[in-house]
Amino acid sequence: MAPSLHNSFLILFTFFSTHTHALFLTLVNNCNYTVWPAIQPNAGQPVLAGGGLILHPLTHQSIPFPDTHWSGRVWARTGCSTAGPNHLSCATGDCGGRLQCNGAGGSAPATLAQFDVHHGGGNDFSSYGVSLVDGFNVPLTVTPHEGKGVCPVVGCRSDLVATCPPTLQHRVPAGHGPVVACKSGCEAFHTDELCCRNHYNSPQMCKGSVYSTFFKHACPSTFTFAHDTPSLMHQCSSPRELKIIFCH
Repeated sequence: MAPSLHNSFLILFTFFSTHTHALFLTLVNNCNYTVWPAIQPNAGQPVLAGGGLILHPLTHQSIPFPDTHWSGRVWARTGCSTAGPNHLSCATGDCGGRLQCNGAGGSAPATLAQFDVHHGGGNDFSSYGVSLVDGFNVPLTVTPHEGKGVCPVVGCRSDLVATCPPTLQHRVPAGHGPVVACKSGCEAFHTDELCCRNHYNSPQMCKGSVYSTFFKHACPSTFTFAHDTPSLMHQCSSPRELKIIFCH
């Protein structure tokens, strides 16, 4: 069984507002191929859009965040084929062979957007970030819209599949198929040190590696290992939309 995308979420980017308004998650596919976005809520949070959908090239879909609070993660599945109602087999990001993941996580490697959104009640704030801790499959950026202050785009615009080192290449079919994604060091070698497990599960012991450095050089505003700190900081308030763009 393929390992699930990691469940840890490091909050870095925070928005504050004193105004109540609708807040939307908008998914945009600028790729020249179809992607199947997947959405997984954190424990206790509602599933949005059934947890998965299809997004053809140069199309988009907006989904309202629930009132008060929602947290979870979004990623793209690629190389998918259908074999019956709600059955979907994907080369990357697969969530148990389903179109609508319905709360299930996806298989690594995959580029991951993470959110912790609070709005309404007079004290709005939300957090977002992009993680390559579980590897990379699709260029992905997150952009807040109609925010106030300094509101940068974060994520990874580079196609790291094309430049992935041989030791990290994820091929489908395994071993002899085309390179469809780029593994993390943890996913490729499964050591405690690279996975920041056991003795290495602390900020003092969990350090970057030659493998995470490959991702960090290309995409400095992303998380590249469990206790990483992205380079980009900001102050931004009152966004009305958080937009994920695949293939910016």
